[in-house]
Amino acid sequence: MELRYLTASLPGTGGRIKGTPEDFVVEEVPAYDPCGEGDHLFVRIEKRGMSTFDAIRKMARELRVPEESIGYAGLKDKAAVTRQTVSLERVEEENVRALAIEGLRVLETARHRHRLRVGHLAGNAFDVVVRDVPERSIGDAERVLAELMEKGVPNYYDRQRFGLLRNSHLLGRAIVLGDAGLFQRHILGESAVRDERFERALALHREGDHVGASRALPGLFAVEKRYLAMLGRRGDPARAMRMIPRKKLQFFVSAYQSFLFNQVLSRRVDTIDRLLPGDLAGFATGGKVFLVEDPAAETERLTSFEVSPTGPIYGFRMPAPSGEPARMEEEVLAAEGITPDSFRLRGGLACRGVRRPLRFQILDARFQRTEDGFRLGFRLRKGCYATMVLREILKPGDALPLVEGD
Repeated sequence: MELRYLTASLPGTGGRIKGTPEDFVVEEVPAYDPCGEGDHLFVRIEKRGMSTFDAIRKMARELRVPEESIGYAGLKDKAAVTRQTVSLERVEEENVRALAIEGLRVLETARHRHRLRVGHLAGNAFDVVVRDVPERSIGDAERVLAELMEKGVPNYYDRQRFGLLRNSHLLGRAIVLGDAGLFQRHILGESAVRDERFERALALHREGDHVGASRALPGLFAVEKRYLAMLGRRGDPARAMRMIPRKKLQFFVSAYQSFLFNQVLSRRVDTIDRLLPGDLAGFATGGKVFLVEDPAAETERLTSFEVSPTGPIYGFRMPAPSGEPARMEEEVLAAEGITPDSFRLRGGLACRGVRRPLRFQILDARFQRTEDGFRLGFRLRKGCYATMVLREILKPGDALPLVEGD
């Protein structure tokens, strides 16, 4: 999946991130403060080398509460120092403050009336150290950052959206096309996973020994193991696909929508800071989109990032642009052999479709040269990937580590 750079005319710096957890610090910016009373305890935690789900699992075990009872606003990267808030219901505050979990520290606690839910954050602040950068490339980093500050950052979905096996969008396409055979061919993907058991399972799957492949797969691939076991026993790809939990199938379809959005954005990357006649523009704060008839009339709001052009999260009721933007979006669908009505799926998988901004703004940027590279600080609104900022500056190909921060 080739995604074009906005700053292709400027060289990348290369370099190394996440040499230590302290080289990548993420601070969740809350959407609101707890009110001070209620059954839910908001807990601000700091963790090192630990994913959000790992932290929840360990806290649940120590406090003897169900994992699903712990609320969180967004996921944070594992290979980093991250600070975020989680919520616990009906727990004693002193027990939480007394937690002794390696790699996790409780910073503060406060009561609130409601559970913390996914999306209840304003954004994330990042403090990133990039090492092993040649002295001659430091100026390139500053020039790329200046261009991103002026035009915005391409709002691509990061590769984590496409799963560990890099195949989630391919499985989603098979679902949208109603092609169970295609789903079967892509179930184990063509990933960069280098694990002896996985390689053995992939070979068995290609040979047609699906039960053997299921047994060989590591436990991490629970959905794939279940699918292959059913496929091996019944020999019916459609029936095996129906055994996959609906939420997982929804994720596959969503990944395909993300893939299609990235294709449109890659075509439009040179104009993400411009509105074209027929564009549907959206506001930085969300809300409804509006049709652009006179781009010149929106110059001030476009320059200030109040509005931006949007791209398609395709669905059967998605608002559609007109003119040149419509032509580009229709070409992407035509190349895939689908139409918006293709997303009128059964079994709770139907997608109405929405619009997503083609760019996002870097806020509160700070740049500092270091002994062997540079330090970069910035803040992003929720739903934006820090990876996309670093990708433009470093231009690392596909080697950039994942950065969670929704």
